Amino acid sequence: MDFNTFFNAIESKMSFEMVMKRLTQFIETDPKRHYVLSIGTDSHVHKNETRFVTAIHLHRVGKGAWGCLHSHIIPRAIQNVREKISYETMLSQEVAYLFVSERLGELIELLVPYKRDGADFTFQIHLDIGRKGATKEFIHEMTAKIAAMGIEPIIKPEAYAAFSYANRYTK
Repeated sequence: MDFNTFFNAIESKMSFEMVMKRLTQFIETDPKRHYVLSIGTDSHVHKNETRFVTAIHLHRVGKGAWGCLHSHIIPRAIQNVREKISYETMLSQEVAYLFVSERLGELIELLVPYKRDGADFTFQIHLDIGRKGATKEFIHEMTAKIAAMGIEPIIKPEAYAAFSYANRYTK
C-alpha cells in the first residue's frame, strides 16, 4: 500500500518523510516531556465501499498533540466484522512498520539528552475494539498480533487514536 499521502486539518499530501519532519519539529519544541506515539485505524462501511482511516497521533502528555491521517478505500461494503477489524489492525501494523525499522529510534534519540528532566517516549497501536459490543470476541486475537510486534496494544476506551481521531474522518 502507498503510505505517502498523509493529511491533517492544515496540510494535505504529506509524504511519510514530511510526517517524520513534523513529528521531529513537534518534539524539538519541548523535548523534556513524555510523548505517546499512537497509530490507530477506524473504518466506516458505505453503500459501495469501506473507508479506512489510519491516524498517526503524537501526544505531548499534558500539553497538546500533533497528528495526521491516511485514507484507504476498499471498493466494496465489508459486512463481516472479523474481516473489517482484521483489516483495520493490518493497516495500523503497516504504518507502525514505517516507524519500527529506524524512524522510531530517531524520535527517541531526540529525548535522550532530557531523560533526567522527565523526557519519555511510548509507542502504541490503538485498536477499535473493546470489551463491549460485537468486537469483544476479537480482543485476544488482535492484541496478540500487535504484542508480537513488540508494540503495546491499546483497546477501547483508551484507544483514542482509532475510535476518536481516525473515526472523525471515516464518514
